Amino acid sequence: MFLKGRLTWNVIIPAENLDAQGLMLQKSLVIRLMEDFAAKKATKDLGYFLAVTTLENIGEGKVRQQSGDVLFPIDFCCLTFKIMTGEVLEGVVHKILKHGVFLRCGPIETIFLSAQKMPGYIYVPGENPMFISEKQLKIEKDVTVRFFVIGAKWFESEREFKAVVSLEGDYLGPVGNDTAPNGM
Repeated sequence: MFLKGRLTWNVIIPAENLDAQGLMLQKSLVIRLMEDFAAKKATKDLGYFLAVTTLENIGEGKVRQQSGDVLFPIDFCCLTFKIMTGEVLEGVVHKILKHGVFLRCGPIETIFLSAQKMPGYIYVPGENPMFISEKQLKIEKDVTVRFFVIGAKWFESEREFKAVVSLEGDYLGPVGNDTAPNGM
């Protein structure tokens, strides 16, 4: 799910980046905010940071005594993506195992679809392993699959979400030009 958030972050500008012209200072602040935004990656509450949408306010800078750097509080709005239990999403298969497949969905790299949660599909081993249904629908590498999110968990150490998903339900399964989801 896409979320809109309003945040206040402290941005530190090194003393050498400061000048008398406010335009260069504002440019330095925006660049540093964008670098910090990209480095943060995600949080448990908001999900993955995608984009800064608006810069609401740049507060008054405070000089840090030890270094001479200046700390500015910045209020901004951003767009995030957080996977939620109960959602229906689409992801691309990137790894196939006997017990299921791994998918990617936007910034989320680890989504597991167990073979037990693919009713009517059987595993076909080989050079290009796949799962195939009674209706000849294939789940193989690089196929887009519509799925239902059973559960999602935040891993603080990796700063990412991982999810377990299912194809149990109507209109779930492979999607694309040569395949149709279950129930269509």
